[in-house]
Amino acid sequence: MTGIDLGDLLSRIFDFSDYGELLPLLRNSIIACFALGLVGGLIGVFVTMRDMAFAVHGISELSFAGASAGLLLGIGVVPGSVAGSLLAALAIGVLGARARDRNSITAVLMPFGLGIGILCLALYQGRAANKFGLLTGQIVAIDTPQITSLLVISALVIVALLLIWRPLLFASTDAEVAAARGVPTRALSIGFMLLLGLAVAVSVQIVGALLVLSLLVTPAAAARRITASPVRMCVLSIAFALVSAVGGVLLAAGSSVPISPYITTISFLIYLVCRIVSRARGTR
Repeated sequence: MTGIDLGDLLSRIFDFSDYGELLPLLRNSIIACFALGLVGGLIGVFVTMRDMAFAVHGISELSFAGASAGLLLGIGVVPGSVAGSLLAALAIGVLGARARDRNSITAVLMPFGLGIGILCLALYQGRAANKFGLLTGQIVAIDTPQITSLLVISALVIVALLLIWRPLLFASTDAEVAAARGVPTRALSIGFMLLLGLAVAVSVQIVGALLVLSLLVTPAAAARRITASPVRMCVLSIAFALVSAVGGVLLAAGSSVPISPYITTISFLIYLVCRIVSRARGTR
């Protein structure tokens, strides 16, 4: 057996010898990550407030199944991913009104989506990189049609969230009081789930189905550690998500490693720092 050469390993993870030539090729990826940072940071605030991190993971598995089916059937990764995400979001939103029911539905959907996705990838005879990218993310395979659909969906999610911001914030803070005041909490919940499904669908294209939480949950969870104000939490969450997404794509440009480890590592370090800051404030 031969040991792993640490120098060779580091050179594969960080190799910026041709960085100047590669960076212009990543224009679409940088734009995509910027859009995802905005979407993930904004919607992540409501995900954490409504305690729906597990639901995000469940939707990502169905999004992966839809993307895999789209790849196999030749209809495209984006339409398949969106269809899978919306189907899962609608099922969780309609059937999982209570947290206990929502977790049960999510737990049922996750293995089903993962199994269907793996089956479709096993039957797919195309490039292995396409299979791997659906799970762990991809950085250079974003063409013009994909970036266009990603930007359109991201803009739709952002505009819709801004339109329902006040009632959704009220319902997320105290659903019972909001319902008593006449806020349509049931309709808001289903509408939010559909927007979350769209956000997951576009995130899967970049981060991959396995690590989508790093953009839709971790930045908002980090922001929540250091502020209780919804507005400041939103601003910080977007900032953290942008740093993670854009920073991840810039680091991934200098290596042969997929983009997701960089994004997840940056977002985790941000969360760790926020926990330390929160602990220090509590001590004082």
